[in-house]
Amino acid sequence: MHRRALFFLFLLAVGLGVAESAPSGAVVYRVRVEGVISPASAMYIARGIHQAHAQGARALVVELDTPGGLLKSTDDITKAILGAPLPVIVYVAPPGARAASAGVFVVYAAHVAAMAPTTNLGAATPVAVGGEQETESQRTMLRKATEDAVAKIRTLARRRGRNAEWAERAVRQAAALPSEEAVRMNVVDLLAADVHALLARVDGRTVEVLGTPRVLRTRGARVVDLGMDLRERFLDLLAEPNVGLILMTVAVYGILFELNNPGAIFPGVVGAIALLLALASFAILQVNYAGLALMALGIALLMAELFTPGFGVLGVGGVVAFILGGILLTSNQEPYLRASVPLVVVLGLSTGAFVLLALGAGIRAQRSRPVSGREALVGAVGVAKTDLDPQGTVLVAGEDWTAEAEGPVRAGERVRVVTVKGLRLQVRKEEP
Repeated sequence: MHRRALFFLFLLAVGLGVAESAPSGAVVYRVRVEGVISPASAMYIARGIHQAHAQGARALVVELDTPGGLLKSTDDITKAILGAPLPVIVYVAPPGARAASAGVFVVYAAHVAAMAPTTNLGAATPVAVGGEQETESQRTMLRKATEDAVAKIRTLARRRGRNAEWAERAVRQAAALPSEEAVRMNVVDLLAADVHALLARVDGRTVEVLGTPRVLRTRGARVVDLGMDLRERFLDLLAEPNVGLILMTVAVYGILFELNNPGAIFPGVVGAIALLLALASFAILQVNYAGLALMALGIALLMAELFTPGFGVLGVGGVVAFILGGILLTSNQEPYLRASVPLVVVLGLSTGAFVLLALGAGIRAQRSRPVSGREALVGAVGVAKTDLDPQGTVLVAGEDWTAEAEGPVRAGERVRVVTVKGLRLQVRKEEP
């Protein structure tokens, strides 16, 4: 009996321990942020925080793999994490992933920062706007942006108890670290092979959530994946610079086709929608307005070539302006936010070919002589029904016409129509 009582107490203790680590039905939500940090990423993480809290999740895991992203979106994400009503764990994963540039700020904002093996972190230096040849004003703006970024990253480091000195080097000197060294230098909190190992390792850790200490109970918790919704996926697509360029090209095709064929409606509607989406994409990317102006000039020159032919000069100028504008459009961004130069060239040349060949041929056809109605009778061959000296009646295209001949024509002889004057044909005798 004594042994049974001890065995029962042992099972009860084990059960209580398991219950304390992973309460029945405990869940942890996970969102995956891959690629450039954009407004869609900020909306996605904010929704993940809200939904995880609403469902009573123990924490939200943000699985991160990014080369960096937009400053405004990064600020929105850090604010969302700092104001989150539940613990947010940022996990740089899977192996081979990175949290560069803007990703460093997201990692430093987390209640718990973790990395998978063979991942890296760093290089958070602000980008110089304006290209390689900077003005003094641009250098001043860069210094201001750098100092602001340093202040932000040091504030986050102090709040989360992480290495502030290295964080400053990541901003000023583009310093970077592999995962193992990041743990050793207190840049991140721990190393974990996968999300389940991560939840086991953070179990029992105390974090501060909105000023209140909270103990994480995550060991064995069920992981619920939360994907992007349709709106977030759409915004994420618009944040791709190549997509913006393709949309602008479609807009050019649609609008020019509508101008060349008034009343077609469908091409104009497609072009207008594509134009608005392209402008929305450019607004998200904070593009170079000089590049946008050059693209607009290129489109205007191509239109001018269509309606006032200039022996190809305007068309060539339009293509060159379109290509240069596309290249300059995202030249003030980091490499991963720049449009593909080969794609810009292909789109520019294809636009020029479309305008100068397809639409140009249509306009030239419109300017050629009509091929229907009475004018279509010019060149037609008929038969004189009466003598023409010089006037009489002829049968042309199955109908009787009043005609006037250039010389004497007898009834039954073949005639050819030279011109049409109202309801009268000018004809001449058709030689055998």
